[in-house]
Amino acid sequence: MDPVDVVILGIDPGTANTGYGVVARIGGRLVALDGGVIETCNRDSLALRLATIHARVTALVAEHRPEAVAVEDLYFGTNARSALAVGQARGVVLLAAGQAGLPCAGYTPQQVKSAVCGSGRAAKDQVQRMVQAVLSLDALPAPDHAADALAVAICHANAAPMRAALAGASETGATALTGDWS
Repeated sequence: MDPVDVVILGIDPGTANTGYGVVARIGGRLVALDGGVIETCNRDSLALRLATIHARVTALVAEHRPEAVAVEDLYFGTNARSALAVGQARGVVLLAAGQAGLPCAGYTPQQVKSAVCGSGRAAKDQVQRMVQAVLSLDALPAPDHAADALAVAICHANAAPMRAALAGASETGATALTGDWS
């Protein structure tokens, strides 16, 4: 078996349902290691729901030891209250990543859909089918929060080499510009 190149934890945040997906790059292929939904009870206080999300993300980080966490950015629709709750769930995910010393990247829903489907306007079922194809899954990933989280991880896995190349190029460029010219 080829060695694991990188493991990424993808998160689709929400206070009721936080999707998670763990993806690894193995020998040039992307494979799913885990995926599911962290569900919280709407009768519980927001503080307890956020604590549940934080504890589960912390456990996922300990179990899978990802090199990075990728989180879907907030979508500001018409419901500001919903956006605030999603932002709070996103915050506890970022806290868990920060406590583990992991880099965290955010992607808009359009970036994720574009990376996985080739179109930022792809429908949810199209995202599910493409995640299934990219990860060679036997069945459609479900529920859709888990599929979205796997898509976020795929987006990061595909964007990471470009980010590294750009970071290396800018460092090399900066060195060249500030280097000794004598």
